[in-house]
Amino acid sequence: MSQYSWQKSSFSGTNANCVEIAIDGDHIYIRESDDPTTIVTTTRAKLHAWLRGAKAGEFDHLTA
Repeated sequence: MSQYSWQKSSFSGTNANCVEIAIDGDHIYIRESDDPTTIVTTTRAKLHAWLRGAKAGEFDHLTA
């Protein structure tokens, strides 16, 4: 997985541990920067649906 170009949010700052994402075709890989060996795999379509829900506030209760 080190061959992928991992990206993190600009809101994470320079020293913060955060979620990182990489793309390979239709596959999306998600990991935490402080534990890069654990990787979740999904598809563009599934990530798109989740992001729409997050933008609509469906998951806000998880961070309260």
